[in-house]
Amino acid sequence: MPVLILTARGSWHEKVVGIDGGADDYVAKPFRMEEVLARLRALIRRAGGHAAPELTSGSILLDPRSARVTVEGKPVKLTSHEFRVLSYLMHNRGRVVSQAELTEHIYSQQMDRDSNTVEVFIARLRKKLGTGSIETVRGLGYRIGVEA
Repeated sequence: MPVLILTARGSWHEKVVGIDGGADDYVAKPFRMEEVLARLRALIRRAGGHAAPELTSGSILLDPRSARVTVEGKPVKLTSHEFRVLSYLMHNRGRVVSQAELTEHIYSQQMDRDSNTVEVFIARLRKKLGTGSIETVRGLGYRIGVEA
């Protein structure tokens, strides 16, 4: 679990103590929220094994900063929900993600959740990305990024 310290204490000695104490990054006040969010994104990428901001799986490239997806270098247009499903699968590359987990990720708490919608988004993504892009693990969920 990545740790980011946000504090009013900004001396070099306190930063060293914080990082030596287990923190992955340290931000002292005053700070801009954009910087904090960028540092959080970097920590999450590194924790997930993604040093580069772009996520790849085979010929699929997803850039979360620009919300762009390409397959073999050609742009692919996705709806916001399709993008969120693909992004979540790619952030969890190689791991089986259950339908319930995907549903929790793409919908806010207040929205009505239809159990069939994730299947619809997966079918649309397969059509746009290629049929072998997302694997169904029967009874468990979906997985991306495991080449046969």
